[in-house]
Amino acid sequence: MRFDVITLFPELFAPFLASGVTRRAYASGQVAVQLWNPRDFAEGNYRRVDDRPFGGGPGMVMLAEPLALCLAAIRAARAENEGAQAPLVLFSPIGQRLDHAGVEQWGQGAGAVLLCGRYEGIDQRFIDRFVDAQISLGDFVLSGGEIAAMALLDAVARLQPGVLHDAGSHALDSFNPALDGLLDCPHYTRPDVWQGEGVPAELLSGHHAQIEQWRRSQRVLFTARHRPDLIAAARAAGRLSPADEAQLRAPQDSRL
Repeated sequence: MRFDVITLFPELFAPFLASGVTRRAYASGQVAVQLWNPRDFAEGNYRRVDDRPFGGGPGMVMLAEPLALCLAAIRAARAENEGAQAPLVLFSPIGQRLDHAGVEQWGQGAGAVLLCGRYEGIDQRFIDRFVDAQISLGDFVLSGGEIAAMALLDAVARLQPGVLHDAGSHALDSFNPALDGLLDCPHYTRPDVWQGEGVPAELLSGHHAQIEQWRRSQRVLFTARHRPDLIAAARAAGRLSPADEAQLRAPQDSRL
């Protein structure tokens, strides 16, 4: 799959694409990333990409024309190399909030063109004419869409075969359908006693069924304490077992 990223700051992506376990996806081409700077498509000596908003007010607005020319170049390049076009995605406060299901959807497709906005926003005429989907990371504002684009790329990359050391690692991530959409359980490693606090005995038992039972109960309790909305969703979908419900009714450990 291929992602073309429209950004005024392509240099922000260089360390991201070369670091961490997900670099395998980018280095191998499983997730190809092409960076495009709209300033390269702007006119004049200053390659201007923004201007003052009509009606006054603070900040600047990204110009439609450099973005349109940049997008045309991307589509021409994609048509030459792949033939198929891809949706233009804008990271925006009005977009649909990104979740695990959305990441899986993007991770199974042919990719997208990711538009990283800056300043006060983008000329609405460009958005109305060209943007196919809008994505939000949550109810807060970033200085630009680059961090949001990296978040999507990272989440998609780790789902690709061979990227993680253990091919099944992502199946045990929080929110995964394999965990019924619950949070993952707490994790422990050596030493078995740290600052006077030990590891749960079940994890040291060597009894796989007992370990898995403990992990399931902790996922349920951990989710109930920190994300009760996920418990409600799992219950509505019939994903909680009678044992899960009994666990939720039992007295809970305040340390969870």
